[in-house]
Amino acid sequence: MSLEQKVMADLKTAMLAKDEAALRGLRAIKAAIILAKTAEGAGGELKEEDEMKMLQKLVKQRKDSLEIFQQQKRTDLAQKEQEEITVIEKFLPKQLDAEELKQILSRIIKETGASSIADMGKVMAIASKELAGRADGKTIGAAVKSLLAP
Repeated sequence: MSLEQKVMADLKTAMLAKDEAALRGLRAIKAAIILAKTAEGAGGELKEEDEMKMLQKLVKQRKDSLEIFQQQKRTDLAQKEQEEITVIEKFLPKQLDAEELKQILSRIIKETGASSIADMGKVMAIASKELAGRADGKTIGAAVKSLLAP
């Protein structure tokens, strides 16, 4: 079952349940899918890796907004963003915890022979591909920096 089919099925369920939070999140995913499918050069199809990137982007946007709303003490808007993040994350693979991420990155560092921050690019290139969908770039970058720091 494709992401679009899953979203449509969940959308129907959310409509029947009158679940406003789920509806907002699912409609955002649906809109992003339609935009991606109709984008120039997309050919009306989305690969699974493109779907994961799109979902990660939606979560990142909402986390950025959530942070801003929390700084401005807008708990009503922050709560809406958090609800949408929860809905969107259901469609992403399980995220790695800090320890799992550290183990995988340590292995990648050994394989690449990286020894300092100057080698971060090599590590990030491999890690970003290998961990796509299971950890965001910001988290990966911070972990790599801490592991390569003297």
